Amino acid sequence: MRQPSPPTPFSPAIVLVAPQLGENVGTAARAMANFGLSDLRLVNPREGWPNEKGIAAASGADRVIESIRTFASVADAIADLRFVYATTARAREVSKPVTGPRQASGNVRRLAAEGRRCGVMFGPERTGLTNEDLSLADEILTFPVDPGFPSINLAQAVLLFGYEWRLAGVEAETQALPLADARPEPAPREELVRLFEHFESALDDAGFFRPPEKRQHMVEALRSMLQRAGFSEQEVRTLRGVITALERRPTRPRQLPDGTVTTARGKAKA
Repeated sequence: MRQPSPPTPFSPAIVLVAPQLGENVGTAARAMANFGLSDLRLVNPREGWPNEKGIAAASGADRVIESIRTFASVADAIADLRFVYATTARAREVSKPVTGPRQASGNVRRLAAEGRRCGVMFGPERTGLTNEDLSLADEILTFPVDPGFPSINLAQAVLLFGYEWRLAGVEAETQALPLADARPEPAPREELVRLFEHFESALDDAGFFRPPEKRQHMVEALRSMLQRAGFSEQEVRTLRGVITALERRPTRPRQLPDGTVTTARGKAKA
């Protein structure tokens, strides 16, 4: 049996969030193998993994099946990724840039050439991704389907992206300009999530989330705002330092002009 080609370095991760059926995981893995993708991640698959029906449905996509990793949360699954697309066919309240598969795959190729790992999230078959899931992504990926019948199954969605990603690699590569803008590398996803959680905790302590029943919606809106900024790792550290200062947490011990040592914040009195 012919084996799939070795995976391309920095090829995007495919993240299936709460897939319902093992067979759908298997057919998605087969679609990935068709186009040279191999990094498949599952978040809380309903039927668990490994799954016999899923392995059978993969029809020999062994490299993909053998590399599958499972995670307890979306945040954990995308922690090492520097840019993440979230797929949806429905209008949502989360405000993010929206792109199609051709533009997204070209962007993934460009980021991969810079050494940045990317990923594409796909939601549960029946409900799709939640707003909370979308809040962790950088951009929305949607497919140009007929509005009268927009529903496509999980493997079809993965295949459509995989085809465009493969095609983008076959087309002529553009040469980077010598004076191209040297943008700082985005912060790791796990650092962004820690920033979100730190910010939200500080706002909780300050009584910002009122009324309480609107907290989740406000959190999702704030995460989307912070996500769009594309903070570098240093910028995330700076922001967390700002939040810590506003929380009036103790600093590292330092000596005052009179010789005493303090951990209090604020300017020392002369």
